[in-house]
Amino acid sequence: MQRKAYVSGAAVLLAAVLAGCTGGGSVGGSAPDSKGGDTGTTAPVAQPGKYRTLPEACGAADHDTLDTLLPGIQESNDEAQQEKEYAGEATLTYDTDRRDGCDWKVASSAATDHLFVDFERVVSYDNTVSDESKAEQLYAARQTSADLPQPSASASASASGAASPSPSGSASGTTDGSADAGGDNGDASGAPSASASQTPADLRSRVLDDLGDEAFLDDKLSTGSSTAQQRTVTVVFRTSNVIVTIEYSEQPTASASAPDSKEMQDRARKLAQKLDSRLNG
Repeated sequence: MQRKAYVSGAAVLLAAVLAGCTGGGSVGGSAPDSKGGDTGTTAPVAQPGKYRTLPEACGAADHDTLDTLLPGIQESNDEAQQEKEYAGEATLTYDTDRRDGCDWKVASSAATDHLFVDFERVVSYDNTVSDESKAEQLYAARQTSADLPQPSASASASASGAASPSPSGSASGTTDGSADAGGDNGDASGAPSASASQTPADLRSRVLDDLGDEAFLDDKLSTGSSTAQQRTVTVVFRTSNVIVTIEYSEQPTASASAPDSKEMQDRARKLAQKLDSRLNG
C-alpha cells in the first residue's frame, strides 16, 4: 500500500509541474500578430497620418479654373463636347483613398493645353515611422530628382515664393542666359536654349514657401518633333501625409515664340492654392 501511495504522489507532483510550465507560457505569451505585446519592450507605434481619404481629382478644378487653364473649352459650340472636356479623364487606380488622378487635354486655335492633377495619400507600413514622415521622405526624393537650380543671392531675395536652395545643390542659378526656367542648358553644341534670355531669375524652377508644408515649382521648356516649343510647369506640394502634383503644359499650334512662363506659373500656382485650401478646409 505504501508503494502504491508513493507512486501516485509522484505522478500528481509531475502533473502539477507540467501544468505549471504550460500555464506560465500561455499567460506571458501572445499571438504572433497581437498588437498588445509587452509594453515594457515594444517601441511606441507612430501616429497615423492626418488624412484618411482623398478629394476626387476630376472634381478638383471648377469650370472657371478650367476655362483659364484650358481656353480651348470655350471655343467649342458643342455642349456635349464641352461637358466631356470639363469632366476630364480619371487615371487608373485601385484605391481612390490612396491615389487619385485626372487628365484634361484640350486643343484651341492657338495651342494645345494639358492639365494633370494627382493626389497621393502616403501610408507607412513601418510602425516606427509615421505616415507624415514617410510622406516627407517621398517628397524630398521628388524635389531632389527635379534638380532645381540653386538661386543666386539676388534672385533668392527678389523671387516670389523662393525660400531656400534645392537639396540637389545644382549650381545652375546664373541669369546670363546659360539656363532656362527648368535648368536646361541648351543643345549639344553648347548654344543656350531659345528661352534662356526670356526667363527672369524669379521665374526659374524654385522652392515655394507659401504653399502647403513644403512645395516646389519646376518650369521646363522643350521642343518636340515640331518647331513649336512646349512649356511644362509642375507644382508639387505636401500637406501632412498627402502629396499633390499639378502638371500644366502648353504647346502652340504654330509659333516661333514660347508659351509665357509667368502666365502659366500663375495659373498653376492658383490651382495649387485652391487644392491646398480644399485639403485644409
